[in-house]
Amino acid sequence: MIKLKVFFLLLLPVILLSVGLAHSESRIRCASTTSTQNSGLFDYILPIFEKRTGIKVDVVAVGTGAAIEIGKRGDADFVFVHAKELELKAVEEGYFVDRHDVMYNVFVIIGPSDDPAKLKGMKSAPEAFRKIASASIPFVSRGDKSGTNTKELEIWKKAGLEPKGRTWYLEVGQGMEKTQRIANEKRAYTLTDIGTWLATKDKDRLDMVIVLEGDPALFNQYGVMAVNPQKHKNVKYKEAMLFINWLISKDGQQTIASYKDKNGNALFIPDAR
Repeated sequence: MIKLKVFFLLLLPVILLSVGLAHSESRIRCASTTSTQNSGLFDYILPIFEKRTGIKVDVVAVGTGAAIEIGKRGDADFVFVHAKELELKAVEEGYFVDRHDVMYNVFVIIGPSDDPAKLKGMKSAPEAFRKIASASIPFVSRGDKSGTNTKELEIWKKAGLEPKGRTWYLEVGQGMEKTQRIANEKRAYTLTDIGTWLATKDKDRLDMVIVLEGDPALFNQYGVMAVNPQKHKNVKYKEAMLFINWLISKDGQQTIASYKDKNGNALFIPDAR
């Protein structure tokens, strides 16, 4: 018995080391929208989750449409995006499971600081878009099937306009931060999420301002969902659910709420139920 105890004590460091290595190498892949990346949210919350669980999260930040397609192919373990109708449709089609609302913020229309279309004071996003179009003032669209692009196209539809092909309408196929920069260079208007705007406007030295906010149509819901393991046997469903369950837990929601810009503004409001 004593010899067995001695042997076990000698072997214990090796066992702990091997367990630690396995633990530290646990990784999952998230396909997400660029706004969660550009806003700095992931840089803030992922180290906290890793400290809690030992699981690393690798993020592929693309437009929401592309993120959902990555998940459909089984090239991610879960997706974290902001186009609820597209998300629910993908769940209904069987590609994803365990979808949850996580947080929200709002979209805003930003433009040159001198506001050439005179949008300040307006309350309706569709009316603002009609005014931009009637004056033929440049508008930069992400044009990438992202959640922001989807929302923008919804607003054009409500405005009764089809902007594609107009000389003043520029589709750039870029993420949110790059789209803001291009709009700044072109002295154009664009639609952005408040999180990316607050996190990057000073860093990128944008000569732009918010010209319209507060329209209920600009509500921006974010959701998370796991890739269906019945569709793709390779996905790490259990580990993905550890992240999802943490994200919607009291701890995860408080972590999201505590993420603020340098002026103390909350970039996202947790709303998991």
